[in-house]
Amino acid sequence: MIAIVYPWMEYVRKRILRGAVLVSCLGSSLEVCKAQDQPFRQAHGRPNVLFIAIDDMNDWVGSFEGHPQIITPHIDKLAEQGVLFSNAHCQAPICNPSRVSVFLGKLPSTTGMYFLGPNFRLVEGTKHEETLFQYFRKHGYFSSTMGKVFHGAADKASFDHIEKSRGLRRPENKLRYTVPGSHPSWDWGQVDIPDEETRDYKTAEWAVEVLHELAKKEQSFFLSIGFHLPHVPIYASKKWFDLYPLGGVQLPASRPDDRDDIPEIAKLLSLNHTAPRHEYMLESDEARHAVRAYLAANSFVDYLVGMVLQGLEESGEADNTIIVLWSDHGFHMGEKLRWSKRSIWEESTRVPLIISAPGMKEGERCSRPVGLIDLFPTLADLCGLEIRDDLEGQSLRPLLEDPKARWSKPALCTFGPNNHSLRSERWRYTKYADGSEELYNHSSDPNEWTNLAGDLKYKRIINRFQKFLPKVNAEPLLGSAGSDSPLYGEGHIPLQEAMQRGREQLNAN
Repeated sequence: MIAIVYPWMEYVRKRILRGAVLVSCLGSSLEVCKAQDQPFRQAHGRPNVLFIAIDDMNDWVGSFEGHPQIITPHIDKLAEQGVLFSNAHCQAPICNPSRVSVFLGKLPSTTGMYFLGPNFRLVEGTKHEETLFQYFRKHGYFSSTMGKVFHGAADKASFDHIEKSRGLRRPENKLRYTVPGSHPSWDWGQVDIPDEETRDYKTAEWAVEVLHELAKKEQSFFLSIGFHLPHVPIYASKKWFDLYPLGGVQLPASRPDDRDDIPEIAKLLSLNHTAPRHEYMLESDEARHAVRAYLAANSFVDYLVGMVLQGLEESGEADNTIIVLWSDHGFHMGEKLRWSKRSIWEESTRVPLIISAPGMKEGERCSRPVGLIDLFPTLADLCGLEIRDDLEGQSLRPLLEDPKARWSKPALCTFGPNNHSLRSERWRYTKYADGSEELYNHSSDPNEWTNLAGDLKYKRIINRFQKFLPKVNAEPLLGSAGSDSPLYGEGHIPLQEAMQRGREQLNAN
């Protein structure tokens, strides 16, 4: 393995010695809470929460074993300090509905929030909902944030302080994916932008500073930070690319006939017009370049996670802080013959999830199927707050105490109304809006290459899964947009037509 020397420990020491303070960052927000600080923590002794969101990071993390070459020592170290959930899944495979589901504790099929729009504060049904952050504020926590936590601007009602993002995200011109008409966000490659000037570095830098300032206060805090990488454009500097020499980069396994046995609706649902076609990636020889960039970006984000975790250690609050590291969904890098997210197959639904909490297990792996929907009740439980009755997840505390504890509920992921995928420890079952199905045995087929749904001998397994399908399937919220699937949206194939195609295919088989 390549040895890496990270300079951030010396950086943190210098910042502390210079006496960096956050009066300019937090302004009067901390002052407002000062009067209630001391009584709160002394009376309740509740732990802090450090909430680290990473955009579009799949299981290409060393401890999650998603790619054999990935180098992520800091996230791996965090896994040694807590419980790694190796079978965790998002509730929607695109940014906005996934994050809204986490923060409201409700499924997309309940809220109708399926796609990239609308903003949940602008529509009936969700605009008055209390977020995870609001709930903690109501119980005396100081809530602060920077970076991509919400999809788009941070929700003002959720935080006492919102630090505006700053730093560079991309160069002036695209680097490699320069096909005419291609989406401006889709690109990958090595950039000359110094790490210290990038947006994600600025977020980590601020988090280090704010942790030291918050540690001086008596009030428990809920600090949420969000990293934009490895979301497209997938950029990183030379030192991260140097970890992965191009000639040795391994591509994910794929089969040209992989999608021959899946329903028509599955093909249509997973289409992404903004992402490059798999055929283009192979014919242009760009697949290896993109995979290399994704590996490099993940290692850079790992470095930034290490900065933040070291800042927490230096603050003196590590022993009294719950750490949650998660990503909003996975990401295909050629698996299932596609790129990007927006599917309800394994590479798009599976997410890295690590929880380190005082008094809970350390260095354990949990293979029980869990969801990001479970984070709201879990954090409330761990912090001694009442778990709201309307939350649709369940506390992971039993699994944090015993990762092998009984857990009978599969994880659910939904993309568009009535398209649901359920994941157990061994199986993935998917049912689409037209009634067509997929079933994969992960014990023998981890790549989901063979759809077993048409084999009658698996009917009993399918029947068991169907009991966990949502009973409520809300209509998409007014103003829903950004599905990017031809099943939805103006100018694309209408849903009813796609369903009819699916029925015809089922009848033909």
